[in-house]
Amino acid sequence: MTFLRHIFGPSQDEVWQKLCNEIGGSFTKGGLWKGDKVTVKVKEWTVTLDTFTVSTGKSSAVYTRMRAPYVNVDGFRFKVYRKNIFSNLGKILGMDDIEVGYPDFDNDFIIKGNDTSKVITFFSNPTIRQLIQLQPEISFEIKDDEGWFGAQFPEGVDELYFQVNGIIKDVERLKNLFALFAETLNYLCHIGSAYENDPNLEL
Repeated sequence: MTFLRHIFGPSQDEVWQKLCNEIGGSFTKGGLWKGDKVTVKVKEWTVTLDTFTVSTGKSSAVYTRMRAPYVNVDGFRFKVYRKNIFSNLGKILGMDDIEVGYPDFDNDFIIKGNDTSKVITFFSNPTIRQLIQLQPEISFEIKDDEGWFGAQFPEGVDELYFQVNGIIKDVERLKNLFALFAETLNYLCHIGSAYENDPNLEL
């Protein structure tokens, strides 16, 4: 065990349990069909960290994700991810991104949204930009409630959503992700795009 730990580093269980101890979260051990899970309360919201596997037949890929359902007041949505070698292809195909007026950030990320003015307002928050920049890989967005949460929550509830390939076993990176979710949820309330209501309750 010590030899394997030396080769592969601490296990996911160890890292995620340590994370819970440091941020006051709850750790749930996964079983045969479900992976481990960490949940943290941010005011009335619940932020969930877990993993899921996508099978392509002969192979499979594991993803780390973080999710938080919330009451979306005005239907505002955005998506932000790091630029890569395929970014210019996206622009050629007509998928232009929104520039938010911060050159270092605009140079590193693709930002899309359904309300340009509100996207610019949202990314004017320096803490949000900094926490996003701390992530070496990131796909961070507001998703509509169709799909994962569609059957559970009432109309008007969307989810804040993060996803990357692989299992994150870096406590500081995970803490920064939870901080990003907390700051985003609070700031969405500040700009009039979210309520602090418990999304489990009827609107």
